[in-house]
Amino acid sequence: MTQPKIIAVVLNWCREEVTTQCLRSLLKSDYANLLILLVDNGSPDDSGARLRLSFPEVEFLQTGQNLGYTGGNNRGITWALEKHADYVLILNNDTVLDPCAVRKLLDSTKISGTRVGGVVPKILYYHDPERIWYGGGEFSALKGLGIHWQEGRMDQSDKVEEAHLVTFMTGACCLLSVEAVRELKGFDESFFAYVEDADLSLRMTEAGYQMYYQPKARILHQCPLPGSPPSPFQIRQRDRNRRRIMRKRQ
Repeated sequence: MTQPKIIAVVLNWCREEVTTQCLRSLLKSDYANLLILLVDNGSPDDSGARLRLSFPEVEFLQTGQNLGYTGGNNRGITWALEKHADYVLILNNDTVLDPCAVRKLLDSTKISGTRVGGVVPKILYYHDPERIWYGGGEFSALKGLGIHWQEGRMDQSDKVEEAHLVTFMTGACCLLSVEAVRELKGFDESFFAYVEDADLSLRMTEAGYQMYYQPKARILHQCPLPGSPPSPFQIRQRDRNRRRIMRKRQ
């Protein structure tokens, strides 16, 4: 049987070094029917052009301006739909995947009798790879945010874990069914960046899709370690978008 076609969308904006690591890890994936699309969000440092030259085997899309996380990824999703993808892998450019991660994410879409909209992996800190950044999650109506289960805890590599349901998928890495992204029209671009993944997760649930956490799929995330203060931009965006997500549901 032909393997489902997966298109990985990697969004770059002025972070050539980390994007390079991400693309290299994707190229080492053991999943054969994987196509990689690099979307450059109008990087003013010309990193998009250099990455395009460095990775001729990777498809390339230039947005021409910074459309944010939501707009840039939506352009990639539209491109993937036009190329007849079965699944779209949304992936932060500051992540590094295990070679088997894509295949193991796909395995969780085959749960009998379920309408799977998305699957997320176990995500560990790049600079502390024994520590968990995301180990499944849920949406908190009180906080207006997605909550990361196990965040900051040490990974128990000898513990047997199975895929299970979640109500919040992080946008750092999520495998989305084409049926779901076509129906939901991707991310809400009014969010620009931050909390957009919680909004998509809520809309998945409201549309009758299920989301799964697959701990056997593992990736590393080059993000600040626990206790690091957020940037002023992150604070503003999260605060703004927490209010937005709640207003949408009043």
